[in-house]
Amino acid sequence: MARWIAGLDGCRGAWAGALLDLDDPDRHRCALFPDVAAILDAPERPLVIGIDVPIGLPDRIVGGGRAADRAARAKLGPARSSVFPMPPRAAIYAADYDTAKALSRAASDPPFAPSIQGYNIFRYVRAVDTLLRARPDLRDRIHEVHPEVAFHALNGDRPLGLPKKGRNARLGLDRRRELLSTAGLPAALLDARAKGVPQDDHLDALAALVVAQDIALGRARPLPDPPARDGHGLPVVIWAPARRETPIP
Repeated sequence: MARWIAGLDGCRGAWAGALLDLDDPDRHRCALFPDVAAILDAPERPLVIGIDVPIGLPDRIVGGGRAADRAARAKLGPARSSVFPMPPRAAIYAADYDTAKALSRAASDPPFAPSIQGYNIFRYVRAVDTLLRARPDLRDRIHEVHPEVAFHALNGDRPLGLPKKGRNARLGLDRRRELLSTAGLPAALLDARAKGVPQDDHLDALAALVVAQDIALGRARPLPDPPARDGHGLPVVIWAPARRETPIP
């Protein structure tokens, strides 16, 4: 019986997804999914899904972010700005940006407000939070990851130093592809970008897939360790893959 895993990355209001059979790496596919339920109910019915979205929303934030955000930022070092600190739960469900900022400041110490970039992903956060609270059985299948945390680990726990957007994007994208190849993903999967999915989102979904693989094999690393929990029992943890030793480019 096939054991499918999956990686998901938010992409233009949908999800860039990558699926792989743990027992047969030649069996894989990439697609653009309208929502998380679509991949849960896909024919492969993946057992483990790594998803680039915050899971676990404390009612009050202390120290500038969730425990998972702080642990990931400490791990990334100079590249920590790619981890948006999540505000308190109430702010995630606010009706508009101004209300989100006010609710965040009221329930955080020291007070802080989400950036507009952070606010723009709240719809993804709400969708996954609502799903996991309604279906507790899915908590063993869906796990929070962060692509840059994954690439950092695949790079020997070293910063990449190469952006995936902007003038030098090609160098950064090529390096990320190389790391995914070294991690064992087949070349055909690396080339299987779905129509309408930008290259960076495709690679981020594949990074989430590598983390899902390591979770399934029992070698992924939790940030923080041990994971925290929010008031609804959802884990507050970002999963990183096992460290890979790679040559410094």
